[in-house]
Amino acid sequence: MLGSLLSVRTLLLAIFVLMAGSGFLSTLIAIRLEQGGNSSLVIGLAATSYFGGLALGALRVSPLIARIGHIRAFAAFVSIYSASSLTYAVIDLPAFWIVLRFIDGFVMSGVFVCLESWLNRVAKPDNRSTILAAYMIALYAGQAGGQFLLNLGDNAPALPFMLSAILLSLAVLPVVLTQIKQPVIDAIAPFSLRRLYQASPLGFVGTVATGVMLGAFYGLGAVFVQRIGMPLSQVALFTSSVIAGGVALQYPLGILSDKFDRRRVIIGCMIAAAAMCAVLAMAQGSAMIFLPGALFGGFAFALYPLCVAHSNDHLDESERVGASSGLVLVYSAGAVAGPMLGSSAMSLFGPSGLFAVIGAVSLAAAIYGIWRMFIRAPVPVGEQQIFQSLPRTTPMASVLEDDDS
Repeated sequence: MLGSLLSVRTLLLAIFVLMAGSGFLSTLIAIRLEQGGNSSLVIGLAATSYFGGLALGALRVSPLIARIGHIRAFAAFVSIYSASSLTYAVIDLPAFWIVLRFIDGFVMSGVFVCLESWLNRVAKPDNRSTILAAYMIALYAGQAGGQFLLNLGDNAPALPFMLSAILLSLAVLPVVLTQIKQPVIDAIAPFSLRRLYQASPLGFVGTVATGVMLGAFYGLGAVFVQRIGMPLSQVALFTSSVIAGGVALQYPLGILSDKFDRRRVIIGCMIAAAAMCAVLAMAQGSAMIFLPGALFGGFAFALYPLCVAHSNDHLDESERVGASSGLVLVYSAGAVAGPMLGSSAMSLFGPSGLFAVIGAVSLAAAIYGIWRMFIRAPVPVGEQQIFQSLPRTTPMASVLEDDDS
């Protein structure tokens, strides 16, 4: 196992440093827009713009990478992101920031495609799960750790943006110095969304709902914490708690779903996430948001890989990569809608509106899942595919699934 990780250590280091430098920007930008007196709708639009760029990039960057090579493409994407980070500190215009967030999402998608296709070239059937797990740990650890850079901007507002640019620039070094041979990007056959829904309606609807929930959280969670009267230091701690909870519970819930009807675990996660949202919606200025926040992250983050696994239970092996890549795009569509839905709820009902609407979406998806259980027989437990945790990044992540899953 150690040998497998050593072979990709430069790529894992790159994603960790990259996420440390970029993962907190969505939180920082939401906070700065809030402090500038902008409405929830403007803040939500900035988040929606990022997810829109991420979704478009997932569809469009592969030909560019194939044409100029992984190293040059990665360096170009990260350089643009680094320049964008500095530009936020120079030009303080909300409309311009919304454009920059779209660019950030597009180039970040390119970064993910570069790294994930590279990891797929190195991975073998006997070590795919190990490499994928290490990739996810590096990704989420960097994202969670980077949140604490928010606390450095109290006396120097430009400092967090400068630190972001520094880390992004440093993330280029492990990749441009790597000795890993550049891969050829294999085209992923398109998968009909109609066929995807017909194969697994709950997997499809659950993935959309998860995108809405997490898109709203990433876009507006920081604004929620500030509007209930908590200091900036608590924003970073809350966001990190949600991410850490999401990492901690994915595998236990996945193992549970392998032993029982997976739909029950998906529905249980949706109901539990809705319950945590109810607690958070009532937490006005209370320090008791961290535990329910971590539990919300645990149940909500698990939903995407659970829905992918449930969809795969109803598909032939030859269809699974295409279907998984389709679900990434379905998730992205939900993530584009989530911030605008959340911002509208906050405008109408105050800060509690964010988690009220996230909880309502989760509960609605759970009710849909219960209805599906009455009209469709379960897949026998022995015929279910083995759960594999997956990042919600680009279609390239789907090819990193274990060949034996």
